[in-house]
Amino acid sequence: MHWGSVEDVHATAAVERAMVAIRRSQSRRALLKMGGATVDPTLFEVVDVVEEGGGAATVTSVADRLGVDQPRASRLVARAVEEGLVRRVADPSDGRRSTLALTDLGTEHAERVHAFRCEVFGTAMRAWPEHDRQEFARLLTDFVEALGQGHGKSDGF
Repeated sequence: MHWGSVEDVHATAAVERAMVAIRRSQSRRALLKMGGATVDPTLFEVVDVVEEGGGAATVTSVADRLGVDQPRASRLVARAVEEGLVRRVADPSDGRRSTLALTDLGTEHAERVHAFRCEVFGTAMRAWPEHDRQEFARLLTDFVEALGQGHGKSDGF
């Protein structure tokens, strides 16, 4: 693989170190704990995936997004259902299949954690000029999308 200039190599190494630092300090578990959430962080990961799915989430999509096998995803979804965070919805186009949706409680937990995360991230960027915040959001979003398209592997963080 061609890495480009020495400056490119240094910039890439700086991004790698920054991503590791973010992963350590801002894990879901750490953010949930700081936010005072009462939901098991593992179950909140299920809530996140179901919310992202917008009514199309399935046990398979939970397994894929969390990087776990199907039996583990099934157990996590079952626990989220038992805790009242997620509900199964019959797929009207295929009676053998069900999708997952957030309950009111799941939505409430998701909103509370999202608000807390936004507060944490906003505080970290509060001294930045608005243009820098917007540019950072654009670049970080592009970076995450590129990782998700196979240009990088998120499992190694």
